[in-house]
Parts: sequence; structure tokens; C-alpha cells
Amino acid sequence: MKDKYNCSQQQQQTVVWSSDGRTTTTTPAAAMSRPRFSCKPQDIKNAIRKNLLPILTISGVSGGIILGIILRYSRSTQWTKREIMYVGYIGELFLRALKALIIPLIVSSLVSAIGSLDLSLSKKIGLRAVGYYMTTTVLAVILGIILVVTIHPGKGTDEDITKAGEGRTVYTPDLLMDLPRNLFPPNLIQACFETHKTAIVEPKIGENDTQLPKSEWDIVMEHTRALNIMGLVSFATFLGLALSKLGPKGKPLLDFFQSLSDASMVITSWLIWISPVGILFLVASMMIEMEDFSVMLGQLGMYFGTVVLGIFIHGFVVLPLLYTLLTRKLPFRFLANMTQAYITAFATASSSGTLPVTFQCLEEKNHIDTRVTRFVIPIGATINMDGTALYEAVAAIFIAQVRGMALTIGQIVAISITATAAAIGAAGIPQAGLVTMVMVLDVVGLPPEDMTLIIAVDWLLDRFRTMINVLGDSIGAGLVYELSKKELERMGSVNVNGDVERPSNEIGMDAVESSKM
Repeated sequence: MKDKYNCSQQQQQTVVWSSDGRTTTTTPAAAMSRPRFSCKPQDIKNAIRKNLLPILTISGVSGGIILGIILRYSRSTQWTKREIMYVGYIGELFLRALKALIIPLIVSSLVSAIGSLDLSLSKKIGLRAVGYYMTTTVLAVILGIILVVTIHPGKGTDEDITKAGEGRTVYTPDLLMDLPRNLFPPNLIQACFETHKTAIVEPKIGENDTQLPKSEWDIVMEHTRALNIMGLVSFATFLGLALSKLGPKGKPLLDFFQSLSDASMVITSWLIWISPVGILFLVASMMIEMEDFSVMLGQLGMYFGTVVLGIFIHGFVVLPLLYTLLTRKLPFRFLANMTQAYITAFATASSSGTLPVTFQCLEEKNHIDTRVTRFVIPIGATINMDGTALYEAVAAIFIAQVRGMALTIGQIVAISITATAAAIGAAGIPQAGLVTMVMVLDVVGLPPEDMTLIIAVDWLLDRFRTMINVLGDSIGAGLVYELSKKELERMGSVNVNGDVERPSNEIGMDAVESSKM
């Protein structure tokens, strides 16, 4: 009998004789709950090999920070924009390759996932996902308001705050009406690279004329160079529902989207292995480009700390607690398996750009049914912006505190509602929150120019809130999967490992597994 303090812990097994003379081996629940530790060189080697990608990715981030600081202080003169571009060139290539997968992955994933489900199950999964997203967004806003009112980072004046950038003149009703406009794009090809935007232009008036209100300014319909992810998600959702309704008639087209989705995941598995190198140079260029570390001190540092504190409390306390309460499972292994997605989100500052990595982590490491991930995650990347909602609530109240404005309960409630709506409208692209921030400021009567008070640190906060947005999407997919297991089991059997054995016409990850390098 081995000593109980032996480095290797073996699980006890019991042999059970059945009536037909066969024997089965069972493992007690207590033993199954205990992890098996081993100090054997081969086991350590296997553990390192299994977690090689997260280790390399974390090393890439650490190496990028070190390289960036060394290059930043290697000379007395400031780095030019061209030199910074040279440093981040490899990272830029990685980011471009990753973003090239967004459109085929979003459209094919949604169509194939919704098309392979019956309409009643699609409705249940969709309602559960949207309910989760709305709940967590509201919780994020409430948490942000509690922190900013308690910590009061805006105490004082704006004299010591470094202002940066320019404010944008917008009209709140236009921002709200642009959401449905982008939800139903008239041209799907155009939606792949342009987003509709309503701009207002102040008419020319004489010197003695009174200034016109914004509601009477000239209206200009414009298109900006940005992926209209809301329009693509809307089209893919309705197309998936239509194919599900068609049944056998829609199967050829559904098979095409399923093959496209699988092929996109194969390419993703190739890109994942070069991500540590790309992230290293992205982070290094980011460290060199950073204006001045001193901006993190004083009032702006208090604001930065308040937002980051709220983001980490929401992401690593509130969301895991919600997951545990509803699924009765500990979330630690689930969260650890998503490390690659968090780091990629931080490096790219784009939740849409992180979609391929998020899919890979959920499906291959956490074994979430692809019918859930490819339905829930694209929708989450569009409407679930917990980090952005928290940031906009904190930023609006911080600016009001700096300006010496005492907010009433009604104004704080208005900020919470507007921040929630603005977060839903913020596309999954870098710094989109700054655009919707204008709408939140307008609610409490603050000018859009006051955004310049927070732009100096927004580039870094954008990366933190993107990371928490991706975390929220991932936990949402895991939660919806656990709540929908019974319905999914009726459509496809579940093997002993808990993985769904899908029918031949559904999406499998075998092709992705075989393509790993």
C-alpha cells in the first residue's frame, strides 16, 4: 500500500459484477473530485506540452512589455511614428490575418448553428443568451456607479489632467436611430467594410444671428470604414432561421456554411500558434507609443484604477459567481482554459477580432457544443459589452465630479440606462466606446469636448474592457450550454467525456483537431 503522502495520488476503483457476468470499473465520487498529481518527468513534460500555447502567449506578453520598455528608454530622443510602425509590423500582420476570418466565421457560424437547430430550441437558446447579456450589462453599470461614487476619483479640478484628442459633435437621437439602420443594411457587401453614421453640420450663420440648436443643424448621412457586425449578425440569424424552416430543401446551402465554418476554424488553429510572436510585437509597439507613464498619476490615475478595479471585480467575481449559482459548477478550470482568448483580446483591443480564438478555446478546451458557441458568441460580440458599459458609467460620473456637478438620483439612473444602451450599440472594434460616450455625456448636460479629459488613458482601458467583454461572452456560452444540455441531448447523444456526438450533418471539430501543428 502506497504512502498517502506519495507524490503520485492514484484514484481508487471498485469492480462491480453485473447480472450478465461482465465487470465494470467505477470510481468513487470522492476520488473523482480529487485531481491526480504526479512529479514524474514524463507527466511534467505532458503537462507543459498540454499548456504550451498559454505559456507561450503569456511569455509573448511579458516579452513584449520588456522589449517595449528597453526600446523606449534605449535612447533619449522620442521614437517616430514610422519607427513604431516598424516595431509593430509583425503584430500588424497577425492582426490583419485574424480580422480576415471575422466575416466568414461570423456568418457561417451563425447560419450553421441556427440552421442545425429546430426553431423552438433556437428560440430558447437565444432568449437565454440575450437574458444573460442584459443582466450582466446592467450589473456592470451598477457596479461601476457604486465604485465611482464611493471612491470619488474626480475630486478636484481638471488643471492637472492631461487632455488629448478632440470631442465629436453628435446628436443623441441620431446615435439611437443609427442602431436599427445598421441592423438592417441595404447592401450586405457594403456592410462588410462600412458602417452607417449620421452626422450633423452646423449651418453657416451671420455674425449677428443667434446660434441654432443641434436639432436644427444640417443632417449628413455618412459611411465610415468599419465592419458593420450588427448587420451581418442580423442577416446570418434570419438566414439560419430560414434554412431551419426549409428543412431538406435548405440542407445543401446549410452544408456549405457548415463546411465554411469548419474551414475557418482550421485556419484559426494555424494562426493560434503564431499568436505569441504577433502579440509580442503588438505589446512592444504599444509600450513605445505610450505618451507618458506620468498620466497614470493623480486624478486620471484614480479614474484609471477605478475602472480597472470594477472590470476585475465584474469579470472575476460577479460573472464566475453567476456561473456557479446557475450551473452549480466551479468556474476556475473553465476560466483557465480561456487564457488564450483573454490575452488575444488584450493585445488586439477588439472583441470581434478575438472571435476565432474564443471559438477555439470554448470548443476544444472547454468542450462546449458548437451549436451553442457558434450561435451565442457572435451575438455576444455584438451586444454584450459589459466592460464598455461599466467604463461609460464611471467616465460620465468622473467627468461630472471633475466639473463640480452634483448629480441627482434621477441623473444617475439616466446614466445607467444610457450606458447600457450605448454599450449594446458599441461595435466590437477598438475604441468604439468613445463614440457612444458622447451620448452618455449628453444625458447629464456635459459637452462632448469633455471626452478629452479621459482620452489619454483610454487606449489602455480599451484593452482591459475588451478582455472582460470576451470573458463575459465566454461565460455566457458556457452558461447557456449548461442550461440547454437536456434539449441538446435530445438532438445528439452525449459520450462519456461529456462531448456531444453530433449527427453527420452537424459541425464537428475533427478537422480542426487533425490540423493542429
